[in-house]
Amino acid sequence: MDRKITIFNPSIEDGGVEKNLFLITNFFASNNINTSIISADKLKKKEFINKVNFINPKLINFKKSGRYKKYFFCLLLLIKRILFNKDKNIFSFQANIYCIIISKLLGAKVVVRMNTAPQGWEHNYIKKKIYSFFIKKADGIIVNSKNFQKEVESRFNIKPIHINNPFDFKKIKKLSQKKTKSLFLKNSLKLISIGRITEQKDQITILKSLLILKKKKIKFKFLLLGKGHLRKRLEKFIVKNNLKEDIKILGFQSNPFSILKQADIFILSSLYEGSPNVLIEALFLNKKIITTNCPTGPSEILSNKDYGEFFKIQNHNQLANKIIKLKNSRKKIIPKSFFKKYDTKFICSKYKNYVMKIFYFE
Repeated sequence: MDRKITIFNPSIEDGGVEKNLFLITNFFASNNINTSIISADKLKKKEFINKVNFINPKLINFKKSGRYKKYFFCLLLLIKRILFNKDKNIFSFQANIYCIIISKLLGAKVVVRMNTAPQGWEHNYIKKKIYSFFIKKADGIIVNSKNFQKEVESRFNIKPIHINNPFDFKKIKKLSQKKTKSLFLKNSLKLISIGRITEQKDQITILKSLLILKKKKIKFKFLLLGKGHLRKRLEKFIVKNNLKEDIKILGFQSNPFSILKQADIFILSSLYEGSPNVLIEALFLNKKIITTNCPTGPSEILSNKDYGEFFKIQNHNQLANKIIKLKNSRKKIIPKSFFKKYDTKFICSKYKNYVMKIFYFE
């Protein structure tokens, strides 16, 4: 039997979801699955092995395009694949509801991977109702944390499967060892955060906490790695509060690990997540962790408080106190067994077994 899967991910960006996408897709293609991916981001083709059939809209300029333009043209390609290429097994990483509607209308099976906790959009009543109706039509649903699984079960009365995110720890270690110029100041507290600069990540809370440290005359250097539409807002805050010498926004970094390795403390300030990859990466590089106890993922990753410290969402005073607390504390020892449950081969095999069961009843 020719086992075929078409993966749907119109907008391939630079976050944790994309890291998972590359690992899982390449694993499928390397393990006797005829794997295609539909995406508008042709420049990302290099991240996939040659066995992956990369399908992208032709003659369309997506430079500086938002997600919805990419969604539209990739959905047209999805319709074409189902109707004319008889691709009846669809695995959606993005735009899940649109993908479910198209797949069900055209008689295809569809497995979706949910990436972000429902709290991210529950304030929109209409969107919540539409999502609740259509998500139940999927043939399979994957989430990446146990708490995420519980949230989905209680909110939508469906039973998703929980599979952790995969990590290529050998690659992370290799990248972290690459020589790079030190960006931190000597004899200062070295702080770092990595993530898109958006409302969800709430980095303004970190900056407010650092202003408290500044007033307490604590010497520090904070690096923010990431890009996003709120960068100018953060830069205005930095200039207004005379923090230019203490804080630097570096933008997206193709190798964040060589910089992360130099830091003392990693900070995550998110309002909500799915299961944040960056926490596991920071733990792997033996960093002290401070994070919001947001839905979902952080408490599960840190085994509640065993491997890090929590602060309340948007509470910059509490975050400042946690930074001061960890300033001279010892690093916590993470057992090697912790990382085995995120191993690439182990996790990608779980993905493969699940989708094969849904699509081919194996």
